Amino acid sequence: MIIVTGAAGFIASAFVNKLNTEGYKDIVLVDDFSKPAKDKNIEGKTFTEKVDRNGFFTWLDNNHKYVQFIFHIGARTDTTEFDVAIFDKLNLGYTKKMWKACVKYGLPLVYASSAATYGMGEHGYNDSHEIVNQLKPLNPYGDSKNDFDKWALEQKEKPYFWAGLKFFNVYGPNEFHKGRMASVIFHAHKQINETGKMKLFRSHNPNFKDGEQIRDFVYVKDVVKVLYFFLNHRKDSGLYNLGTGKARTFLDLVKNTFKAMGVDENIEFVDTPEDIRDKYQYFTEANMEKLINIGYSEGFSSLEEGIEDYVKNYLIGKNYL
Repeated sequence: MIIVTGAAGFIASAFVNKLNTEGYKDIVLVDDFSKPAKDKNIEGKTFTEKVDRNGFFTWLDNNHKYVQFIFHIGARTDTTEFDVAIFDKLNLGYTKKMWKACVKYGLPLVYASSAATYGMGEHGYNDSHEIVNQLKPLNPYGDSKNDFDKWALEQKEKPYFWAGLKFFNVYGPNEFHKGRMASVIFHAHKQINETGKMKLFRSHNPNFKDGEQIRDFVYVKDVVKVLYFFLNHRKDSGLYNLGTGKARTFLDLVKNTFKAMGVDENIEFVDTPEDIRDKYQYFTEANMEKLINIGYSEGFSSLEEGIEDYVKNYLIGKNYL
């Protein structure tokens, strides 16, 4: 039996699909299932049971002997939310409880960390444990993820295998419910459909031209391959970056979205809002050596490949993975 938390959400529902395609059916989905907007993410999936996140630990106390692995992907991911108490409860406190349960019952744990832990990238984007205490995230969401990473590394009692995955800019199917927190590709497709053009933030940094701000965009289908890798690997515990290792510009992203939609390019630049201008990241790129060095060899889709698949096979027809 495999536990997947956040199971009705974006990445976790795509992972449930991956598990199903690999023949795994005995899956327990954990989430807050009260939001109808996420229902289609799990429609058609094969699983054993749905468990509300608030009752999960009681459920685990009664069923732990049947559990093989826990993938704790659920989290509050809104980077514009500034109520620290929400993150303390849902990201930090809940994940500590999950960690302790895995220690108690001898279960392996993979959990979702985030590239938001790196802040402005002052210390680079290297998933070394040595820099975790020096990182300065830019918002309470990033703080909650880094605070847990720090806490995990300090623990004397650890699950026999654990991995914290620092997701970079993930995009792909099953993010229809995410609203403003959906990927730039999702918003580009929507904006181009509605207006025939796409607005991008102007650069306010002399080292970058307009639209040449760069990010590490990683396709969700590649993300779930890495999750699946750890299901079978179960050694080399630690923190791992999960990006592509190759940053690309927002111009590249938007131009490829226009191309996949078969629409002529029409890009307009607007000022970055002043309230986020001083915290705007102009560059992120995952150092992927650590994951590759422990044997991950699947590779990652190029931005062109990922966008073409996402737009043509999912966004245009509003299809789910």
